[in-house]
Amino acid sequence: MSTTPGAGTPAHPAPPAPAGTAGAPPGRAPGPKAARIRDTAPPDTPGADRAPATAPSGPARGRKGTERREALLDAAEGVLVAEGGPELTMRAVAAAAGVRLGHLQYYFPTHADLVAAVLQRVLRRSAERLAPLLGADAPASAVVEALLAEQEDARLVRLFAELWALAARDAAVAGAVRAFYDDYREQVAAFLARRRPGLPEAERRARAGVFLMLVEGASLFRSGVAGERAPDTDETLLRTALDLIGP
Repeated sequence: MSTTPGAGTPAHPAPPAPAGTAGAPPGRAPGPKAARIRDTAPPDTPGADRAPATAPSGPARGRKGTERREALLDAAEGVLVAEGGPELTMRAVAAAAGVRLGHLQYYFPTHADLVAAVLQRVLRRSAERLAPLLGADAPASAVVEALLAEQEDARLVRLFAELWALAARDAAVAGAVRAFYDDYREQVAAFLARRRPGLPEAERRARAGVFLMLVEGASLFRSGVAGERAPDTDETLLRTALDLIGP
């Protein structure tokens, strides 16, 4: 669950907007989900808070625009961690950021755009942290200890738990998350290939897959989400992980 793609790590495109969010058919009011995704300007300010139909230009693409965009994504992550995926609405994020809804919509016109940007940033940061760990000639024990140390960051664990929950409900989010873990597994397999070249490729890939299941699944049980850390289980976890990718 580490968070930078390094050299050779493909950037994952932002997931497309979920199907069926373009609006309700004539004569039919949008359902709760569609309303949440489209979340437009308040009725008392028609047009004033609406996002432009085209991508932001001018200041939105400059340094200040980048800083404002990052601040909005920080607010979105805060809502996601504190309240959960179902509460990640456009209005909730705007309120958390202390801005008008139209300001948020200027940078992220739709709910799907916002979710895609949050997901892309979280996965990019994770990939950037993974690349130096798995691309270096560090001992396997240092790699495992570094990955497990990240699980002491409760906010990061909760953020990933919420992304996994979103992926369970949204095919576009699921595709991006799977692409991230596919790349993660390939990096672990490459690490194994350098350290244990005698292992058949199929065995390396299988070990890499089980290593991901072990380490990523452990985050829920070592972070307080589904359990608490314990010295005896930590020792066994470390030994089992090293058996997969060590020495």
